[in-house]
Amino acid sequence: MKFWLKTAGLIAGVWIIAVVVIHFANVSRPTSTSVAMYAHGVDLASLQGDARARAIERMENMVNRLSFDERQQLDRDGAARRFFHELSPEEQGAYLDATLPTGFQQLMDSFNKMDPARRKQIVNDALARMKEHEGDSPPPGANSNIAQHVIDQGLKSFYRDANADVKLDLAPLIEQMQRNLQHP
Repeated sequence: MKFWLKTAGLIAGVWIIAVVVIHFANVSRPTSTSVAMYAHGVDLASLQGDARARAIERMENMVNRLSFDERQQLDRDGAARRFFHELSPEEQGAYLDATLPTGFQQLMDSFNKMDPARRKQIVNDALARMKEHEGDSPPPGANSNIAQHVIDQGLKSFYRDANADVKLDLAPLIEQMQRNLQHP
């Protein structure tokens, strides 16, 4: 009888520990709101050296832990963009290296899971917007190195993570992007 009581107590203890760990993991998981609050709250201009590097690394880690939908919400809020523009060019490159691969992988995973009709609609909408801007010059203040970095990361993810159907559906978009880039 003691054996069964000890076994039941042990199993109950393991379950309690598991529930507590899962709870704290979910509570500590960032949301677009918590990342935006962090971005608004950190004053990069007042930080130097290691403190600045830690603040940037924390932002990178928080962004990388967001779901695809949360990343889109953060992008709509604009807080991450403001944070990014406060970085030096070297810091911007490192930030992109740290956050783009995860974001593009999530994007490709989303496209891979998407209903083909919905995916084609998104591609057609994006293609129409790109054709409207064919021949336009980049916006003032646009950094061509950063734009090229984003394009390179996106294409790497596209070729690595997209399934065959997604590659076929996105091919016209890639071709239009190339035309837009060739005729500034």
